[in-house]
Amino acid sequence: MVASAAHGKGKRWQARYDDPNGREVTSLWATKVEAEREITKQESAKATGSWLDPKAGRVTVERFALDTWLPAQSINERSVTEYKGAITRYLIPEWGQREMRSIKPSEAGAWQQSLTVKYGLSGVYPNRVARYVRSLFKLAVIDRVIHVSPFDGIKAPILVESVVHPPDVAEVRQIIAAAYKPLWGALFELAALTGLRSGEIRGLTVDRIDWLRRVIRVDRQLVQAKGVSTMEFDDLKSGAGRRDLPITQRAVDLLAAHIAVHPSPTDGQWAGMVFTLPGGKPIQTSTLDWALKNTCTKAGAQPRHMHDFRHHYASVLIGGGENPKVVQRRLGHKDVMTTLRTYAHLFAEAEQKTRDVLDAAWAEPGETEAGPESSETGGRIPESRPGSGVVAQLRA
Repeated sequence: MVASAAHGKGKRWQARYDDPNGREVTSLWATKVEAEREITKQESAKATGSWLDPKAGRVTVERFALDTWLPAQSINERSVTEYKGAITRYLIPEWGQREMRSIKPSEAGAWQQSLTVKYGLSGVYPNRVARYVRSLFKLAVIDRVIHVSPFDGIKAPILVESVVHPPDVAEVRQIIAAAYKPLWGALFELAALTGLRSGEIRGLTVDRIDWLRRVIRVDRQLVQAKGVSTMEFDDLKSGAGRRDLPITQRAVDLLAAHIAVHPSPTDGQWAGMVFTLPGGKPIQTSTLDWALKNTCTKAGAQPRHMHDFRHHYASVLIGGGENPKVVQRRLGHKDVMTTLRTYAHLFAEAEQKTRDVLDAAWAEPGETEAGPESSETGGRIPESRPGSGVVAQLRA
């Protein structure tokens, strides 16, 4: 603590101390007592591990969001674009030039309300956008930019999941039978048998198939390159999407039969790709969507999207009694809560089957007749049943 160069002109005393990294920090104060108090405060904060750089919280929300938070996310380029778009549309116009330390809890709550009232977001989007911003301020606390997040104590927007109505086995068969090219029929059926996403199944290559173990290694997807019409391989959205996916013998036979008739390209960028257009070109999302739309019309079925086959796959596993963790791993969801939220009503319907299984297990001899679930007794985990799940329901 020394008299500053401004001695006699206002803030006459300079407090000096080293931050936890050994760098000198200075500040000016009007009196010697205030300067001493500042040094005592900062030394105490260092000792307790609660020290913050007084200048850190002055960074603007926009700069912290784009320069610190966004690069710290473990996501692929497509997700970076999605996250940045949400921040640019809904956060920066409101708080972009504000200092991080200036945002109050009351403002945080009001901002969350604005997502629906001002910006008109609905469904899952208010929760999704709020989750990004809450994560941003949480990182600011971890990085010791601010002491506490303004969102602490503020409830996140309610997550409203739309109820999915997957096609049943009969409808899937109907769509497959109406496919006007064997390529589309094989692709639709494999989607229903595996639950693979559109990009995962269009980007499937032969080297990702373990024929002996009956497993598909899912570690990338086919996407349209940013700003151009060309296709490229890209990482999955999250690490949870990387998985070794067990497949049925029906799926193995389907893949083998398709490759025998339509050999995969042997060289070039798309060498080994299982599903291609004539000339070995990859299938774009719009082309596949068009093929499915026309197939549904021809089949007399309701319009479906490729993701509906994924929902079908999940519904078959749930209906077969698989536990949520198994379904989560098979689908490549980030956490089991995503699975439970998306398919809550299907798990609720499956609960009745569990009751019937328990009733049958504890029934006295002759008390009840053997029902359709009687073979499910004995406490076996559904995943261990060789005939469970998709193969039992889709086999001709």
